[in-house]
Amino acid sequence: MPSTTTTPAEPASRARALLATAGRLVLTWVVLVAVVLGVGWLLTHTLASSVGGWDDDVSRGIADERTPGLGEVADVGTLLADTPVGMAVAALSALAFAAWRRTWRPLVFVALVVAGTGGIYAVGTHLISRDRPPVRILDPGLVPDHSFPSGHVGTAVTAYGALALLALAYSAAARPWALAILLVPVLVLAARLYQGAHHVTDVVTSVAYAGTWLLVVGRAVLPAPVGRTGAGAARADGSGRAS
Repeated sequence: MPSTTTTPAEPASRARALLATAGRLVLTWVVLVAVVLGVGWLLTHTLASSVGGWDDDVSRGIADERTPGLGEVADVGTLLADTPVGMAVAALSALAFAAWRRTWRPLVFVALVVAGTGGIYAVGTHLISRDRPPVRILDPGLVPDHSFPSGHVGTAVTAYGALALLALAYSAAARPWALAILLVPVLVLAARLYQGAHHVTDVVTSVAYAGTWLLVVGRAVLPAPVGRTGAGAARADGSGRAS
């Protein structure tokens, strides 16, 4: 019968692996912040007349196609990514999967994703001042020069993307539903453009940074998607076990 005694080297090895993972996450977050700030600076300075002009033209074109029916759909899309709704979806998803699978990983995963994307948005929106599109904005009360990046789109990718990754990681049967869940951020993106709250480049930037952070944290914290075997499945904690 094989021995299950833990050698003195194992805790040290796990600690080094944990520190290495933490280091990669911190480095990734810093790089994403730098990229978002760089893109924002370009959009408000070097590319303000070229890309900025194209952005404004697209916003005007979308505004010209507004109808009462589409307005109601856009209201729903925005509601789905309001901060209280998005955070509730993320928190409930983490708690449900943690309780179901009896593991702490969903809680850590969601906490890191929410904190990371929220931090990137906070830095970007406070250091980059960009006016909203030159159209009638259908979402009243927005800060006029906080167009970049889109907080609603970042929240949607964070909350519903996290739910989709949790479903993929812990339930093979949920795979079709995971893909359907990813349609919510698409709806939110379209809604924010329709309402004139953001330019195209604002929402694309949010998809890029939130999606990248989501995938990086998911790879570091969650087990491989159900159904995958081999080295990929063994990466969950660096020791071949997925708790």
